[in-house]
Amino acid sequence: MDFTVLTIFPDMFHEFWDYGMVGRAIGRKLISASAMDIREFASDKHRTTDDRPYGGGCGMVMKPEPLARAIQEAKQTSPLSTTLLLTPQGRPFNQEMARSFAGQDGFILVCGRYEGVDERICHDLVDHEVSIGDYILTGGELAAMIVIEAVTRLVPGVLGGEDSAELDSFSGELLEHAHFTRPPVFEGQQVPDVLLSGNHREIEKWRFESSVVRTFLKRPDLLENRALSRREVELLKEWCSRIESIVQAQSARGTDSPSGGQ
Repeated sequence: MDFTVLTIFPDMFHEFWDYGMVGRAIGRKLISASAMDIREFASDKHRTTDDRPYGGGCGMVMKPEPLARAIQEAKQTSPLSTTLLLTPQGRPFNQEMARSFAGQDGFILVCGRYEGVDERICHDLVDHEVSIGDYILTGGELAAMIVIEAVTRLVPGVLGGEDSAELDSFSGELLEHAHFTRPPVFEGQQVPDVLLSGNHREIEKWRFESSVVRTFLKRPDLLENRALSRREVELLKEWCSRIESIVQAQSARGTDSPSGGQ
């Protein structure tokens, strides 16, 4: 898979290419990655890539000519790549989109700056507009890195464990279970006994319950917007029964009763 980033700050990506999972994937030739300087495609001596917006208003807009030339050059080098514009107006990037991207040949990632890019670029030269969230950044470079990392880890052979990508949070539409490592006791907090038991069936059960409860507490919307498995429904019903018992016991004591019976 080939990643080509179009940006006015290509140096931002040099460290990103060299370290971690992305760096290892490049070193093993599982992916290739490069950054093109949009300023190189400007026609004036000042290498201008922005101008004032028609109609007035604050800020500057990225000019269409340098961007168009840069995209066209990238398409000649990587004709099978999909062109993505990183923009707050794009479709929200998520794990499902990352999975769909992982099966493609490559991507040309256009990093906007200033108030955005000339709309005519979006109409003719961009395949998809992608947003990493509902907040404002000064440019698309960090967003491009996020997309590259999320997609790269799904490329076959990149991760050490064959099942690692599928067991991560959001891969199964649930948050991942809690993790623990040595030492067994840290500042008075002990690792759950089941994880030290060696009983793989009980460990798998604990991890499933941990995954569901963490999703329920931290991201209940993930449960509301999907069809639950029978196992998940049974677990939620069990929790409901326990909560109802606690509420009934509290009601029997009276809500104004002091805690601890004092």
